[in-house]
Amino acid sequence: MKLLLKNREMLLVVAIVALVALIALRFPPFVTPGNLANVYNDTSILIILALGQMAVILTRCIDLSMAANLALSGMVAAMINAAMPGLPIPLVILIVMALGAVLGSINGLLVWKLDIPPIVVTLGTLTIYRGLIFLLSGGAWINAHQMSDAFKALPRTAVLGFPLLSWLSLVIIGIMVVVMRRTPLGRAFFAVGGNPHAAVYTGIDVGRTRFFAYCLSGTLAGLAGYLWVSRYAVAYVDIAAGFELDIIAACVIGGISIAGGIGSVGGAVLGALFLGVIKNALPVINISPFAQMAISGTVIIIAVAVNARAEKRKGRVILRKAEAAHG
Repeated sequence: MKLLLKNREMLLVVAIVALVALIALRFPPFVTPGNLANVYNDTSILIILALGQMAVILTRCIDLSMAANLALSGMVAAMINAAMPGLPIPLVILIVMALGAVLGSINGLLVWKLDIPPIVVTLGTLTIYRGLIFLLSGGAWINAHQMSDAFKALPRTAVLGFPLLSWLSLVIIGIMVVVMRRTPLGRAFFAVGGNPHAAVYTGIDVGRTRFFAYCLSGTLAGLAGYLWVSRYAVAYVDIAAGFELDIIAACVIGGISIAGGIGSVGGAVLGALFLGVIKNALPVINISPFAQMAISGTVIIIAVAVNARAEKRKGRVILRKAEAAHG
């Protein structure tokens, strides 16, 4: 049991399984393979965004503008498609991913070069990006009939029985695992978040590392922007309004420490899935939206408390070892 409590990912797996089992008692069709696959597919965009946010949080920063980046990138994707329906969809995706990276880099530069607190920077850019959507679109919606069939079809295209959106999220999970475990950049994210001063002494540029974290989160937000508008076949100013809270919640629930330096790809994915199960399950068992918000908020507070206790325990262990070494 103690081992289970220490392993955050395993604890989340158990929690998700227990949650699904409880829901099955009230609504058995929820646990059919087809429905569970739909739950994963519904959560895929959140997973992609949580992985980008994870990289930022690991470096002791935060990105409140991810949902606004998604919305602006999604609107641009929809406008490009409406104006040039014959443009290849992969090119549209590359354009909005590049746009997302630029928007993320703005956050990174402001944090790096001007040393402005990340929460202030991204709160400001959140508002700016939302405003830009209105300026670009004039407040108008782009609806399904204005989008090409190819534009709308990509996320829904079935490959081996599953939508391409689900497969894409799995590919990104795999890429992020490699980045975090096998590349100097991934190790730098952890080093900067764990101890920025020590990271400097090892030759890591803290500001540059944070800049790349924001570029990564922006790129994934740009991709998510296309996926969002193509899946739901609509683009408007308030796309994904408030979704940044879900993104951060997924990370926190997954054990990504807001203090930086602690977390994993698996944790971020499981945190997103936990939220996805809650959001998909509560409506089918007739729980009101207000109760859903309260439950989600309670889960976040519990997750933060668990993270804080875990970090305190680690601190005590380090102190005990230091005392023993000097004793």
